[in-house]
Amino acid sequence: MKRGKWTVAEAKSRFSELLDRARSHGPQTVTRHGRTAAIVSPEEWERKTKRTGNLAEFFAASPLRNAAIRIERRKERPRKVDL
Repeated sequence: MKRGKWTVAEAKSRFSELLDRARSHGPQTVTRHGRTAAIVSPEEWERKTKRTGNLAEFFAASPLRNAAIRIERRKERPRKVDL
């Protein structure tokens, strides 16, 4: 086993060690049939999923904010659908 690279079988049988190494040595790659299936590192997960700002800030920073786009609602009723 290369450092930081685990097969699914190795990861399953040595799961506690995998988690310990992710904590102490950084991301650990789990492969299935030679292809990356998962990367385990709590710091990496936190970094990737960390929310920056809120929805209002996201729209305020949009490059389309001052575009002259007009969105109008349709006046007719939605079509009837038989279920």
